[in-house]
Amino acid sequence: MSDQSDADFMRRAIALAAHGLGGTSPNPVVGCVVLDSSGNPVGEGYHARAGGPHAEIHALRAAGDWARDGTAYVTLEPCDHIGRTGPCSQALIEAGVRRVVVAVTDPNPLAAGGVARLRAHGIQVDTGVLAEEAEAGNAAWLTSVRLGRPYVTWKFAATLDGRSAAQDGTSKWITSTQARGDAHRLRAQQDAILAGIGTVLADDPRLTARPAGPKPLLRVVLDSDGRTPPEARVLDSAAPTLIAIADDAKAPEADYVRLPRVPGGLDLTALLAELRARGVVSLMVEGGPVVAGAFVKAGLVDRVVAYLAPALLGSGAAALGPAGVATIGGTHRLEFLDVAPVGPDLRITARPIPLKEL
Repeated sequence: MSDQSDADFMRRAIALAAHGLGGTSPNPVVGCVVLDSSGNPVGEGYHARAGGPHAEIHALRAAGDWARDGTAYVTLEPCDHIGRTGPCSQALIEAGVRRVVVAVTDPNPLAAGGVARLRAHGIQVDTGVLAEEAEAGNAAWLTSVRLGRPYVTWKFAATLDGRSAAQDGTSKWITSTQARGDAHRLRAQQDAILAGIGTVLADDPRLTARPAGPKPLLRVVLDSDGRTPPEARVLDSAAPTLIAIADDAKAPEADYVRLPRVPGGLDLTALLAELRARGVVSLMVEGGPVVAGAFVKAGLVDRVVAYLAPALLGSGAAALGPAGVATIGGTHRLEFLDVAPVGPDLRITARPIPLKEL
């Protein structure tokens, strides 16, 4: 099979994997395409929810006997352990496939080993096909495994001059209904969403995705002194909520976690460790400028999604508060991943440039 054909089928597998976003945590998103011995697609699938069949199982079931002597394209190395489901490496062996093409090898030592098992049974395995694209689609899970914390997206809406609210504090609505709908779709792909107590007291948000995603978002409120009102909408029954308070604060009438105080607020590294222990793989930060600045300063933002309206305010709150930059040499540099119009607005997606690339 040509390199171009490999790329085409792997790109289809990557697109399939994206259907699982928001539903698979703490597992990865994975897509699979199976070809018959003549190179024709006969089965495909993706991992939809934790505890459910993996992508390879869906694809092999669809392919049936046509998988024998065929090729399987998988975005992540087939698992080689028995958890809530059996090892996908063994399923591929039993299906009689001749070749397996893998985009990304598994960094999780508990599940890795599928490539070695397949090769030990005489199956040709090629790895690294469209690895960069597959890693981008599975960035949240890969970050959680490699760094031991959730993948953090900072999302904000602002005018072209970077204002998230007017001088009188009003902010509804800076962006269009189309942009807000797009932001809700992005929310639905996350495991958790975070805001600060300032946002809760000023706007009384519900912090839910509308329409809802595959499973309810965990709503997280940064509230050092335990000031979240019992009647706040973020404490309604629409989704679970976790209040993060300081270790010396009064306990709220809700699920809470105590964190060490640090200058400017709470220990965000400790918070992310707590969320990871609760199975959170992806976190969206939607707090105000102070919360956003704290995450940026700590180097805990993996992706920035900005919705920019073609409007100017000239005064009012900036989207980003103090972020530890005192001189131009300390600027937090980003690289653009995507720029797309959303209604009359612009959605810009960027990520920090690793220090080694600067």
